[in-house]
Amino acid sequence: MSTELVLLAVLMGAATWPSRGLPMLVPGIDHLPARARAYLELVGPAILATLAAVNVFVVIDAERNPSFHVGIEWLAVSACVGLMVARRGLLVGTVVAALIAALARAAGFA
Repeated sequence: MSTELVLLAVLMGAATWPSRGLPMLVPGIDHLPARARAYLELVGPAILATLAAVNVFVVIDAERNPSFHVGIEWLAVSACVGLMVARRGLLVGTVVAALIAALARAAGFA
């Protein structure tokens, strides 16, 4: 098992934490203009969507050549986005997407 991705995840969390954590720590955040609050609320989901899109749509082969990919991951991400919009939260959608991907891989579909 490679630990390179763990380090990348920690670095990405450290890079995105200020924009996600700022609203919880700064008193008077409610007094910011509506556009600034909307920006702060949407930075985290936008970064997660970007990471998911790269991992779902692009596959890098052994020679390090990227190629377009269609697979079970599309279903998992679509379910995540649908649940996220319907429930206005990220947790349930993320858990369902992980379960879809895990079950598909265990069944040999992915």
